[in-house]
Amino acid sequence: MKYRLFADTGVFVSELCLGTMTFGGQGGMWETIGGLQQGEVDKLVGRALDGGINFIDTANVYSTGESETMTGKALKGHRQDVILATKVRGRMGPGANDVGLSRLHIMQSVEASLKRLGTDYIDLYQIHRSDNLTNIEDTLRALDDLVHQGKVRYIGCSNLPAWELMKSLGVSRAENLQRFKSTQSFYSLAGRELERDTIPLLQDQGLGLLVWSPLAGGFLSGKFTRDGEGSGRRASFDFPPIDKDKGYDIVEVLSAIAGDHNVSVAQIALAWVLANKTVTSVIIGARKMEQLEDNLGAVDVELSADELAKLDEVSRLPLPYPAWMESMGSDRRPGEARNFSAAKK
Repeated sequence: MKYRLFADTGVFVSELCLGTMTFGGQGGMWETIGGLQQGEVDKLVGRALDGGINFIDTANVYSTGESETMTGKALKGHRQDVILATKVRGRMGPGANDVGLSRLHIMQSVEASLKRLGTDYIDLYQIHRSDNLTNIEDTLRALDDLVHQGKVRYIGCSNLPAWELMKSLGVSRAENLQRFKSTQSFYSLAGRELERDTIPLLQDQGLGLLVWSPLAGGFLSGKFTRDGEGSGRRASFDFPPIDKDKGYDIVEVLSAIAGDHNVSVAQIALAWVLANKTVTSVIIGARKMEQLEDNLGAVDVELSADELAKLDEVSRLPLPYPAWMESMGSDRRPGEARNFSAAKK
């Protein structure tokens, strides 16, 4: 296992982070996603730790708290060895205030998460997504208080558009509040929208990037091809949304490269994400031990410049406005050729 610096904190986290969305769940969506019981969870967590993973991510909404409870039990005796992350935002009860990013809901939620996790501190506390009903300053002040109280070490966000993330950083700077150290966002060969605005922002502001669904909900695992879609979570829970026609093209290139390396398609897809040095850690989830074992092998895969170029070509996003306007090169000298490559990367 290799480790990367988490923003400017001085803390190092493993390149792979164990996600816990598959932990728990009885009926409905959560059973489709996971449904793992405590014995299975203990084995997966134990193997992840043995494999060098020191970073585990959960959320209070995963199986309505059950995932946090199972994670806490699995970490008994190992809490000090792990950077533990969880999230707040989603609905946790029927009450009018059992949801959102208000101070009221955050303060209630952190106490509940601490109890379920069986710990007195959370290393990384993340807002799960936006809340347009709550002033961002109120949210940040609540999170700032939690850091000063010692209940939270660092704060982060997830799924924010670039403008809202930058706004939050500006509020933190102006009001001398704790700032987000990272964003947890969807990024994969089948979903590269993050490159348009968010990744440049992260590079400029020195924030970490935690990637969720690097295999696009299993689509890039190699099970899904034009010849037929395989079994697994994606077959019954079609998320996150992707362009499947383009996705099949990507899988074909992945399969060819995987054959050359004698590894799985999933390992090549994960290796591509890890090749981006803006990425701090890639969150992997598993329902079976063999899935976890295969994912652990991705850190040893080195892609050549030619292979990266092939994957870039098949998965590249079209230039949006105003990027295509910038690429027109109006500042170039007479006779100087246009260069579109920088804008496309």
